This record gives sequence, structure tokens and C-alpha cells, in this order.
Amino acid sequence: MCGIAGIASTAGAPPPPWLQRMVRALAHRGPDSSGFHVDSLVGLGHARLSIIDLEGGQQPIHNEDESVWVVLNGEIFNYVELRASLEQAGHRFYTRSDTEVLVHLYEEYGCDLVHHLNGQFAFALWDKPRRRLVLARDRLGIRPLFYVQAGGMLLFASEVKALFACPPVPRAINPQALGQVFTYWTAIGSETVFKGIHSLPPGCYLVQEGELSRTVRYWDWTFPSAQAPVIAQADEAAEQLRALLVDAVRLQLRADVPVGAYLSGGLDSSIIVSIIKHFTDTPLRTFSIRFEDSDFDEGSHQQAMVDFLGTRHTALRCTGRAIGETFPEAIWHAETPILRTAPVPLMLLSAVVRASGYKVVLTGEGADEVFGGYDLFKEAKIRRFWARQPQSSWRPRLLERLYPYLRHSPAAQGAFARRFFGQGLDQYDKPYFAHMPRWATTRRTWQFFSADMREALRLWDPHAAIGKMLPPEAADWRPLNRDQYVEAHTLLSGYLLSSQGDRMAMANSVEARVPFLDHRVVEFGSRLSPALKIRGLNEKYILKHAMRDLLPESIHRRSKQPYRAPDSQSFFAAGKPVDYVAELLSEARVSDAGYFDPMSVRRLFEKCRRGEAIGFSDNMAFVGILSTMLLDEMFLRTADVGVRPNIGSAASSIAAAMLDRSAVSGTL
Repeated sequence: MCGIAGIASTAGAPPPPWLQRMVRALAHRGPDSSGFHVDSLVGLGHARLSIIDLEGGQQPIHNEDESVWVVLNGEIFNYVELRASLEQAGHRFYTRSDTEVLVHLYEEYGCDLVHHLNGQFAFALWDKPRRRLVLARDRLGIRPLFYVQAGGMLLFASEVKALFACPPVPRAINPQALGQVFTYWTAIGSETVFKGIHSLPPGCYLVQEGELSRTVRYWDWTFPSAQAPVIAQADEAAEQLRALLVDAVRLQLRADVPVGAYLSGGLDSSIIVSIIKHFTDTPLRTFSIRFEDSDFDEGSHQQAMVDFLGTRHTALRCTGRAIGETFPEAIWHAETPILRTAPVPLMLLSAVVRASGYKVVLTGEGADEVFGGYDLFKEAKIRRFWARQPQSSWRPRLLERLYPYLRHSPAAQGAFARRFFGQGLDQYDKPYFAHMPRWATTRRTWQFFSADMREALRLWDPHAAIGKMLPPEAADWRPLNRDQYVEAHTLLSGYLLSSQGDRMAMANSVEARVPFLDHRVVEFGSRLSPALKIRGLNEKYILKHAMRDLLPESIHRRSKQPYRAPDSQSFFAAGKPVDYVAELLSEARVSDAGYFDPMSVRRLFEKCRRGEAIGFSDNMAFVGILSTMLLDEMFLRTADVGVRPNIGSAASSIAAAMLDRSAVSGTL
């Protein structure tokens, strides 16, 4: 894992000081070393986190005659096999790095090299003879890559703060993208919350030659039509899935440094850890988060896996106070507003991982999207069943089986549940049907927007925006597959893999790897019958079937419980707010920023201060408003955005203080 940056110009060499400032802004992504290549038209920069070829993998890396140069963020997991085939074809290597395969693959296949890669990557490749710059991002969007056209140049980097290190890049909030975040939890497509700054979408590459540029989608989630055959035989599917997952884990354990794993206590991370234990010789080292509030804590399930596998385990006991104090640092890394505090404990956990001597961890992210694990998918199945007889009194009662982990579950509140889940029941054939109640809940946060913001968003339709994002063939997919596609292109890529994933791990120079999002696993999952994903209301049926003998019964039978953390209550202690909160949410400061209505924010602030905000809408609004105000403070009003904020407290020191020494158990 690393950070990359660069400048492409048609009017002469890019200014070296800009490139150096860009790389300095990415130092947390690559603290081990930095490297540069500058010629008459392009400058490439790299901040390195040494994981493979510790001594000789310094980037940028070039081919034999130095006509092709590349910088890479991430890993190419199948580099060993690719290198062997390239050497047989006559290519000569001067490092053992996975990065070097890119320049030789490009010589062989041009931009089609991306089809040969199994990895989590974002790279920039400069073809000097053709004067061609290629930017590419992995299929699932696990690694970030941003770009902007400014001052007659194309500037790109792993994080936006590196782009803002260059004087020509303007800084302003994008109102439409802010509206998207306060609806879907993320901006969609190539949008970001910063005006003019674009994110290269997952599964895409961008080619710039002279003044001309084009973006090509080389991979996307896709599913068979409703009439096409699917994999439906459970035992055969389970056997194939198990083999694929074992191979994915083995590939992602490749490193020249120790590799650990996150263990949440849920099914997905437990499967990854169990595969490591039973199918590899990697020493088993695991890490987890615990909470003082029993509503969020999964410690008993974590301990069940620790005892079952005998892993050496470290648990971080996270307090609400720690979340409130380190929230600004999390926003500086996330570079976007967030609506829940869940990313913050993961940032604190990555600090513990790094302090324990680990640079790489495997996680269970992605299994829910691939194998139908979310209550959202089961909820949509029930709602479609209900929609066929909308006057039925018993069909909606099936919803009561969902969300057992929520103290104030909307599914258990009678008439309210019928109103809430009955939203859009007559639109059951729409591709976004599953998400309509969720988006409606989130969009209630719009009531806090200022009049100017509401006017800027007046004509924006969240359903139409998603409709434009869907490929034409989606109309022929099965309903669950449409639900999966929308989820993958909103919450997964824009939030879970970014704000809660890459950014929180890299805040402490830790690379998180996600075997469930090996593209071969995703493509296999897409060919499965929906009945193998959700059997009745049993989520991820085929995954449980494939891995049953590797798990204790309590984990195998456990229903999905999403990872959550305390929200608005984390910012108050006995009615007193954390220092920066009161200042940023003051009427004068909110009015000056212009995004929100000051009086509405004041009423919400007082409600949260009294501990009366128990619903989703209030908590999402509070966290979203506070994170937007932090973004405004750190990225629009601060001169040097490449310096960590002095608001709040340092995550690393707080994480060390919270480390639960009694939760370290087992042996290597």
C-alpha cells in the first residue's frame, strides 16, 4: 500500500515543488520512503509503504529502456504468476516488486493489461514515446484515485488533500454531491463533495494523450438475465466457493511482512480467519473492537472464535469519549462527510495494528454484498411479497423477524412499521425499490440544509440519478441482483471501502485486504441462484453451507448483525460537548459556512446534548452536519490541508490508552 500523485502538462515540465508537496500530503499512506520521476511533460510521485520487495521496490518503476514508468498504490496479488509468464516472453526484471509487472504487461497488452490483474490497486502509467498517461483503478474500487483539470494540467493523487497542495486547484463544496451523501451516504459515479474534483470510478481506466482524454469501463458487476440458467445446486456450489475463497485468501497473504486479520465476531471475518488457520501456514494474529455499550459490543462472539482457533488476539475497548475526541482526525482522512461514527473505531484499531508491528490485515468486507447478507435484501424480499397483496395483514408481519439487534427496531413498531416499509410498495418493479425506505430516512436530514442548499438541490431526483447509473441490461436481472448492484455502487464502493475502509486503515499506514472482493469470487457469486444467497430469510446460505465445518455452531447460526458504533452520544459527557463541537456548531459558524440552517442545527444540538436523539434520522443528521463543518474547516479554511488537524486528539495515543491488555490471548 502506498500513495501516488502526479501532474501531466502539455505546456512544459510540471513544477517539482508541487509534486513534492503532493507526496508529503500522502506521507501517512507511505511513511517508508518517497520517489519521483519528472520529464518534459509528466511528473510522477510516490510515498511508499514497504510490503513486497522491501529493499528493491522503490517507485517509480520503469521498463528496460525507461520508456514506460509507473507508480502503484496497492498490490497485484498474482504478480508471481504474471512475472513468470513475462520472463518467458523475454522481459527482464530488475526488482522483485509486484509493481514491475505493470510496465511489462503494458508492453505486451497496452491498456488491456488491467484484464490480467488480480489485485487491489490504483496506478498511473506514463508511456513516454506515445505521450500517453494511463490512470487505472481496481475492479471494486478498493483503492482510491482522484483527479482534476486545473491550470492546463491534469493532476491526480490517492487523496484529495494532495491535489489541494497545488495552487491552481480551487477549493469549494459541490452542493449536489453533498445532497448525495445526505441520501446514499456517498457521492456517486465520479462525483466528490469537492467541486471540480473527480474520483476515477471502480473498474475504469482513464487515458490522456495531449488534449484528449477518455474514460473506459473495463469491468462491472453483472448478472444473468432472469431467463438465463444460474448455479442452483447447493453442494456443488459450496465446493466451488470454498476452493475460490481459499485461493483468494492464499493470494492475499502474499507479503514480505507479517499479515494479521480483523475478527469482528461475525460470520465473514470468522471465515477469513478460519481459512488462514486451516489452509495456510501464516501465524494467526487477530484484532478486534469492543465497546463499553452492550448494544454495540460483540466481544462474546469474538471470544468464541479466539477459543475455537487458538489465535493470538488483541481487542481494543472503544469508548464514546475516544470517538468524539478523534472524530476530526477521521474526517481529515476520509475527506468527505460521514453520517455515522463507525469509521472512527476502525481508525483507532488500525493504530493498534500498526503499534503491534503489522502493516497488513485481512478483513471480511464484501461478503454481504456478494452473497446477500444484509437485512436490506431480506427486507426487500418481504416487501415484494407484500406488494403482491398490499392489503394483507400478515405478510408485513414477516418484517418483525428483521433487526433483532436494534433496541428501537422500526420493524417491531406496528402501524409505524407498515407506514415505513410500505413506502413505494407500488414501485416494486423499480431497480431501486429495495433502497427507497432507507434513502427516505436518510434524506430527512435535508431539513437541516440552508435555503440556498435546498434551492441548489431542488431539481435533483435521487431515484432518477440511480436509474441513470444502471446498465440497460439491469432491467432483465432478477430483483435481488438489482438490489446488489445498487448497493455495490453506493454504500460499498463509496463508504465501506473508502471512508470506513482504506482511509481508516491508511490513517495509520496499514493495508487492509478484502478476499471476498477477489473479482473471481464476485463473478462466481453473481452466477448463483438468489435462492442460494437468501433461503427463506436465512442470509448468505451458500457461504454458511460452504464453511460450516470451519466454524463453531454459535457463529455459523448467528444472524447478521452489522457493525455499529455510538453516534451523537459520543460528543457529549454529562451534557457538556467536546470542545470543538460547540464552536463548529455555533449559530455564527453554521451561518457563515452556509450549508445548514443555524436555528435547526441549534435545536438538534440541544436535543443531542440532552441525550434525546435516539432515532436514526437525528443521529445521522448530527454526525453528518458536524463532519461537513469539519470538512469546511480543514479543507476550505485551512491553508495547508496536508498537515493533520490540531482539532481533537491524536488517534494513536488514545488507541494505546484504550488497549485491553486482558484481551490478548492465545499463542502464535
